[in-house]
Amino acid sequence: MSVRPSLSIMVTVSFLVVGNLIGVGILALPINTGLAGFIPALAGMVLLGGAMFFSAMVLAREAVQARKETFNLPSLYGAYLGRTGKWVAILANMLILYGLLVAYLTGGTTIIGNIFGLPEQFNWLVTLIFFAVLTGTALMKVDMILKYNSLIMICLFIFFGLMVGIGETNVESGALGYMDWRFLPYTAPIIVTAFHFHNIIPDVCTSLKWDLSAVWKTMLGGMLIGFVMNAVWIQVGIGVLPLEGTENSLLAAFEQNLPATVPMSAVIHSKLFLVASLVFSLLAIMTSYLANGMGLLSFIRDMTENQFHFQNRSLAAALTFGPPLAIALLWPDVFLTAINVVGGVGIVVLFGILPSLIFLRKNPGPGTRVLGLIMLVLFLVCLGLEIGQEAGLLHIHPEVEHWHPQLDSIPAP
Repeated sequence: MSVRPSLSIMVTVSFLVVGNLIGVGILALPINTGLAGFIPALAGMVLLGGAMFFSAMVLAREAVQARKETFNLPSLYGAYLGRTGKWVAILANMLILYGLLVAYLTGGTTIIGNIFGLPEQFNWLVTLIFFAVLTGTALMKVDMILKYNSLIMICLFIFFGLMVGIGETNVESGALGYMDWRFLPYTAPIIVTAFHFHNIIPDVCTSLKWDLSAVWKTMLGGMLIGFVMNAVWIQVGIGVLPLEGTENSLLAAFEQNLPATVPMSAVIHSKLFLVASLVFSLLAIMTSYLANGMGLLSFIRDMTENQFHFQNRSLAAALTFGPPLAIALLWPDVFLTAINVVGGVGIVVLFGILPSLIFLRKNPGPGTRVLGLIMLVLFLVCLGLEIGQEAGLLHIHPEVEHWHPQLDSIPAP
């Protein structure tokens, strides 16, 4: 008879889930969702957060049944969906990891450049230095960083709390009444990214001794905490930043691909908020870059050694970190765009569409099949909207010009 995991372990693992939800997605949330409005943003988070929990449960059930510490997603999809499913998973995973590294580099450069008031012509130098520090750490001292992961998570919570606490004193409640439901579909990739933790599901299942009941309760608890944090952060961002009309407005940040902390630091005249936002942003980016960078490096090594049958650690490192650096240098203003592509294509395919297909394969009953079809259609719609946007076939724009009354009273920074 197996021993059920203790409550303390479940709480610890739940905060591991929360730690994975605090990353680059939370830096983008207030900008994109803010242009839809607070109420539409909450509705979108309930819908897509629920869908991401559904897909997490599908993958967790598979991991629990397999009971393997080395749980491989491409192999899982290959077993259910054939060779095509396996390669779709591989390509989607590469898109996610490469896209996130691009977002980290461009987002970090933007934050450092704006907060320290550096001229734009030096952005390339900031990117190179930032890249060298992060990549050097990933290649040489990642074990030392990961050993202090719990301390880093505590620091993230503290600085997030500081930002929210200071931000709440600057919130204009009238701004929360703005709603643009037509812009809500554009927010789907950001919301999906903000609820993405699925890469650690095998670790969650292992830590909880493959107890499915404990797994779903722990994941749900972590996602609910993440939901509250995201909702509060969106409320602060929408309440602090003017909708339009200034260089530090939601619309201006959206058009310039800026992380939320950049315009918020300019509007909130507080040195403590400035320091808290800088430390929080860089810590979130650093920990995520290390985790995803090492994940991509292992993935590339596995591909080169097992698929193409050659071993070269230097080449694997170059293939891992070279393309994101090149994109960040050539297109430095793609922070929000990179997250949109990662969430709207990579995450939606790998952790939305493919799990839904597995669910449909394993649950042929009419009741459960309806649920699977609803989830599949939802994720397919998200994918179609993102591809349409990036291909120029769809043009979804915020209708900010139709909103005036409450926002007229918001002072310009």
